[in-house]
Amino acid sequence: MDDLFDVSGKKAIVTGAGRGIGKAIAVALAEAGADVVIAEIMFENAQKTSDEVKKLGRKSFAIKTDVVKPGDVDQMVQKTLEEFGRIDILVNNAGVGLGFTPSQECEKEKWDKVVAVNLTGTFLCSQAVGREMIKQKSGKIINLASMWGFISSPGGQATAYNATKGGVVMLTKTLASEWAKYNICVNALAPGFIETDMSLEFFKRPEILKKMIDLTPLRRPGQPEDLKGATIFLASDASNFVTGAIIAVDGGFTIE
Repeated sequence: MDDLFDVSGKKAIVTGAGRGIGKAIAVALAEAGADVVIAEIMFENAQKTSDEVKKLGRKSFAIKTDVVKPGDVDQMVQKTLEEFGRIDILVNNAGVGLGFTPSQECEKEKWDKVVAVNLTGTFLCSQAVGREMIKQKSGKIINLASMWGFISSPGGQATAYNATKGGVVMLTKTLASEWAKYNICVNALAPGFIETDMSLEFFKRPEILKKMIDLTPLRRPGQPEDLKGATIFLASDASNFVTGAIIAVDGGFTIE
């Protein structure tokens, strides 16, 4: 049974893996046996995560990557192929959240940035890596959606973020349908209220923090490490008949 969740020898790319959820996912893949590329716009953070992966006995390198730039994405793919020869797993984790802004006050520049990173970046990386997976007729792509792709944020306004995460849900389903014939599984994780640098604004607003915890049946914020198990499931042979799925890792927040 353990072999089902073993990704030994697999070659993975994790975007935005310099900290938070992305870092936890990169470490989880390494713990399960994969060699991991750390693609991150903040290169110093990427190097630190890559060093942690190497300490686990896996191969790794960091590459500065802005997922909204096709040239950077192509370079990420080519460097991975040069170093590792193939790409078995892609985790599209890179994302931004620019805080609470009422929709009527959301500036176009802010909207454009969130859409570019969260949605367009996910597409560009999936497209570039997908082309290689099509050639090898296998692969696992894991996108990072959010519970906010299904429900609106209580007590706050995050229109652009929520819209992009809803977009990631449909992008995941569309790619899953289109690429199934190539034996490529495309799924997504939908994290809930996770304690990361990106969610610090929640913790600065006690009334929202309390409401979020009260609405979470498990009565606590999630930690980046809470994404590890679901990631390994989707990256491994255990999920070979799973595609187009959106797995909520939200402490029960979206229970209907």
